[in-house]
Amino acid sequence: MAKPCLSAAALLLLLLGSFLLASSVKADAVLSAPLNVTIRELEVNSALVTWEILEGDPVIGFAITQQKKDVRMLRFIQEVNTTTRSCALWDLDEDTEYIVHVQSISMGGSSPPSQPVLFRTPKESEKMASKSPDEVTMEEVGQAAQLRAGELIIIVVVLVMWAGVIALFCRQYDIIKDNEPNNNKDKAKNSSECSTPEHPQGGLLRSNV
Repeated sequence: MAKPCLSAAALLLLLLGSFLLASSVKADAVLSAPLNVTIRELEVNSALVTWEILEGDPVIGFAITQQKKDVRMLRFIQEVNTTTRSCALWDLDEDTEYIVHVQSISMGGSSPPSQPVLFRTPKESEKMASKSPDEVTMEEVGQAAQLRAGELIIIVVVLVMWAGVIALFCRQYDIIKDNEPNNNKDKAKNSSECSTPEHPQGGLLRSNV
């Protein structure tokens, strides 16, 4: 009687394992490839790739393959435990064509790759020519801020120097003004000492014979 019980238990375990395996395969098959893969913010040496996923897909990350056209070398970018739907591509060469694929990642594996997206980075000269006169980059803003800060420092230094010169002039003027009465007294005294002594009116000077 023990053998039929063991056989039934083994059959139950086998059915349970088959069910779990089928569920895993089904979950992997449900995960769809990313949709609407788009290249944005295209620069000479960088770009931003964005995409969408089907609602309900158990996505926990993404994987991106980046390849130069007609070149076999690939760059592989992968990130998990994230809900982001965009990724920056960096260190690109100017005036170069690239092909990008995006895959979604779940606990059961990866989705099929998305439709390939082909784009070309612009030339430096083309990017500069396409920039409008009113467009200001962060680098230009930083340079302008540094220039303004330098100008303010120079203005403050000049004002301080002028204030010092004016203060020194006022001090010298006060000293000169305070010394004027003493100089006048000294001049009057010197003039009186150098003048001819007066004789009493009507007096005669007689010489001894």
